[in-house]
Amino acid sequence: MSGESRMVPLPVAVPGERWDVIVAGGGTAGVFAGVSAARAGARTLVVEAFGSVGGSGTNAQVTPLMRNVSSGVNLNRGLTDDLKRRMIARGDGAVDPNGNDNWFNPEGMKYVLERMLLEAGARVLYHTHVVAPMLDGERLSGVIVHNKGGLQELRADVFVDATGDADLAVAAGVPFMAGDEDGVHQAMSLRFTLAGVNLARLNDFLGPLGQGSSDAAFLHFWMVWEKGSRLEPLFREAVARGVLLERDGDYFQAFSMPGRPGELSFNCPRIRADLNDGADPWHLSDAQVDGREGVERLLAFCRAFLPGCEDAYLAAYAPMVGVRESRRIRGEYVLTLDDILECRTFPDAVCRNHYPVDIHTVRSREKLQHTTTGDAPYFRKDTFHEIPFRAMLPIGVTNLLVPGRTASATFEAQSAIRVQQNCHSMGEAAGLAAATAAREHGGNVKAVDAARLRVELRALGANV
Repeated sequence: MSGESRMVPLPVAVPGERWDVIVAGGGTAGVFAGVSAARAGARTLVVEAFGSVGGSGTNAQVTPLMRNVSSGVNLNRGLTDDLKRRMIARGDGAVDPNGNDNWFNPEGMKYVLERMLLEAGARVLYHTHVVAPMLDGERLSGVIVHNKGGLQELRADVFVDATGDADLAVAAGVPFMAGDEDGVHQAMSLRFTLAGVNLARLNDFLGPLGQGSSDAAFLHFWMVWEKGSRLEPLFREAVARGVLLERDGDYFQAFSMPGRPGELSFNCPRIRADLNDGADPWHLSDAQVDGREGVERLLAFCRAFLPGCEDAYLAAYAPMVGVRESRRIRGEYVLTLDDILECRTFPDAVCRNHYPVDIHTVRSREKLQHTTTGDAPYFRKDTFHEIPFRAMLPIGVTNLLVPGRTASATFEAQSAIRVQQNCHSMGEAAGLAAATAAREHGGNVKAVDAARLRVELRALGANV
């Protein structure tokens, strides 16, 4: 009836459902937290906004995994090893001639990660958004979610915020940091895949330019203005002819994928510089539009300038914008750049890292800051720093863990620990700690014995 208004219905408690652990977000850290908690015997629910798990690796198509090694040995083990074994066995993962085992097909990873969750005994609730926390002092008693069933109330003893933007933690009042000293975030990207590519012909073209591969199935080529790429003259010509915009050369990168012959995955286009906050819904929405426009330009460039791509066509846009950094909680420990450069270790460490400081800045004339050389201990090939358990323990809430790219770290430090395999390791540790807290400490994650946690992680194959 005209003029009639209706009240929004109150959340409905799901009857008979109470969980030991609820993981908000089934992304890069969240899916590993869910597997880990369930394998440890916790009744575990993973709440995911998309229709598949894997986050950045699957729905943002961030492939391959970035290498994280010390003396040539992988630092991220445990569940990461399990994932890689499964991917390689089904042809959706591969090891290149240099021993790099980080190549994968994001579509295959969706299935493998889902199977890992279900085999562990976890439940997944897809197409569901976490709306608000339910607080009882410094304790989360539950979360309000929204899906096709309307607003619902889910309760658990322990919660893991793996939303990628610390949505649950921030809504619960946890203090947080965002961006650099001026609040400016790293650049976002919208990845896409190109099909119908003659990889052998493209590899023959890239070889004399210093960007070919001994095996065309493992291509990696790139261009960043004034960084020494021999593809730069092609980009200059494309800009002059109006095929590309100047900013399309701020960052360009592409990889082949196992199990998908004739396809390339592109780590670009960069999103417009003023759209850099992945926790801002308007920035995210406009980034999708800006990204698709950029893909159109890059598609035209590839067809016109890269031999082997003349008949290429757009296979897929990533359904999720690639966000490198948004919010970071303030935890019981804040990891710093000095911690990284001085290779500091911690008695409560849950992850080791040797990936470099990698800041994709949107600031003019500072297109990329990738720190790989210097006098600090970190620049030796046989070193690493550690990430402490306390960096996942937010201030002010006793039964919440926050692993992944939103863990407690400065802007510079986060740029080194944000890559997927570190999120795997933090997620695995968070899940195990959550199960322990639910079983033994009434949900209080701060009461978990970190030394014992490390022993248990090692027994599961983790490198800590």
